[in-house]
Amino acid sequence: MTTAAAPSGSPSDPAGTGSDGTTGALSPSRAGDFMTCPLLYRFRVIDQIPERPSPAAVRGTLVHAVLERLYDLPAAERTVEAAVALLGPQWERLLAEEPDLAAMFAPEAADDPDADQEAWMERARQMVERYFTLEDPRRLEPAERELYVETVLESGLKLRGYIDRVDIAPTGEIRIVDYKTGTAPRADFEARALFQMKFYALVVWRLYGAVPRMLQLMYLGNGEVLRYVPDEAELRATQRKVEALWQAIVRAMRTGEWRARPSRLCDWCDHKQRCPEFGGTPPPLPAVPPLRRSPADLEAGPAPRALTDDL
Repeated sequence: MTTAAAPSGSPSDPAGTGSDGTTGALSPSRAGDFMTCPLLYRFRVIDQIPERPSPAAVRGTLVHAVLERLYDLPAAERTVEAAVALLGPQWERLLAEEPDLAAMFAPEAADDPDADQEAWMERARQMVERYFTLEDPRRLEPAERELYVETVLESGLKLRGYIDRVDIAPTGEIRIVDYKTGTAPRADFEARALFQMKFYALVVWRLYGAVPRMLQLMYLGNGEVLRYVPDEAELRATQRKVEALWQAIVRAMRTGEWRARPSRLCDWCDHKQRCPEFGGTPPPLPAVPPLRRSPADLEAGPAPRALTDDL
């Protein structure tokens, strides 16, 4: 990659326009990263520093895979036993695709409570079984599963992401469903949890021409369901928020100022050792971010869903 002409969205040309007319791209995960900590966004998107897959994130990927494959079965066969039986084959598939995942259970990881593979898999089994206490998959026929969606706003910003499940009623109402392998947030954090769903609802509204009737978050960590009915005004407000986030990202690129925002999440951050808040030093900003796909995209995408954005 040469540096003679910086790609759109690079620090030297943060507001440039790509060949497809887009000025950048955001997913709910990366938007959430910037809201959580601008420096975390920089490490993940600009520097693209590799992160160790966490046992919790990998378990989330495994449970998602099982629930997706469950709906490949005829309705009458979508039982608890059939779902649990999918855990082994789906784990083997993940290992075949990402052999390094086996390192999560290496002896040197013994200080991690999830390092015991048998206990780790048992928790995955419990989450799969808990799903059946929340709804009966034999009575459902999802319109889409693991659906990749994207739309470009009038500003040129591309919004994209993967939706776990889209249900469409015979009368046309749309329900967006997201599986979470964590626990339901406290009431004061619900707005943050719903941001991702409103983001997806905005994209679906633009693609399908209809505001989704229901947004549903299913927390398999403790068996709670969070439902929300959006309206057009809220989705317009979500669009304004997303575009404001993007402008803040552009400003950070122009100035090179990526501020750390300490929180309890820092204890689980792979980048703690290079964070100034903990005595670290970030690496020099790259002259041109190592973009892997469209030059207008600050995220590589569409990338595989695995190990990304589900806790």
